[in-house]
Amino acid sequence: MYTYPFEKLGVWYDAKELAKSIYLLMSSFPSSEKYGLISQLRRASISICSNLSEGSSRSTKKDQSHFTTLAFSSAMEVINQLIISQELGYIDHGAYFECRRKIEPLTNKLNALRNSQRS
Repeated sequence: MYTYPFEKLGVWYDAKELAKSIYLLMSSFPSSEKYGLISQLRRASISICSNLSEGSSRSTKKDQSHFTTLAFSSAMEVINQLIISQELGYIDHGAYFECRRKIEPLTNKLNALRNSQRS
């Protein structure tokens, strides 16, 4: 089976694993958030790995960098939504910090990838 370029990126793998964690975490949210934070967090987390995969298909470094920037922005959106979710009591401190622990190295890798694409 052919392996696509994005599948070779460690940062894509990390983003995919974060998205899966976010999806599992959403099961503890109240059903009233189905169209609110649950939807937003799921879309933002999926957007990180989706933008990396889409960007990998672009032919110029400038285009690739644009999609990596979008992935980074989605990671910031996830952090913001996790903060709000924790402050509203939808997730406990442990779950919040576990997600933050996964996001920090991911954002570092996204920055490194973006810097390499810009040079």
